[in-house]
Amino acid sequence: MTSDSLDQNIEISVDTAYLIEQSDPEAHRYVFSYHITITNHNNFPVQLISRRWLITDGNEQTQEVNGEGVVGEQPVILPGQSFSYTSGTVLPTEVGSMQGHYAMVCEALGEFIAPIPAFTLALPNALH
Repeated sequence: MTSDSLDQNIEISVDTAYLIEQSDPEAHRYVFSYHITITNHNNFPVQLISRRWLITDGNEQTQEVNGEGVVGEQPVILPGQSFSYTSGTVLPTEVGSMQGHYAMVCEALGEFIAPIPAFTLALPNALH
């Protein structure tokens, strides 16, 4: 599944995948990866300083995750450039969703929020 967002001239694209080899449905363990590409369409550099995720499983149970940077980095994204990374999450259900935001900073705007639109995590063919 792919999801895109463009806010404050920051484009966020998300691709998700179900990782069958790491999952154990009998133990209610469903592992998903998400690959995110952040593109800076401004004419000045921006830095990603923190993230906030709201992860919701198929039982409507939510988990909030906050932290500095992403995958151990606080990348500076130059004008017209992109930063990509892959991470993952484990759900107790076959279907869930994630949404959130990145806190970004730059000289031109100061600190601002780049929203990450909700995207679905689901086993192949779990949703019709």
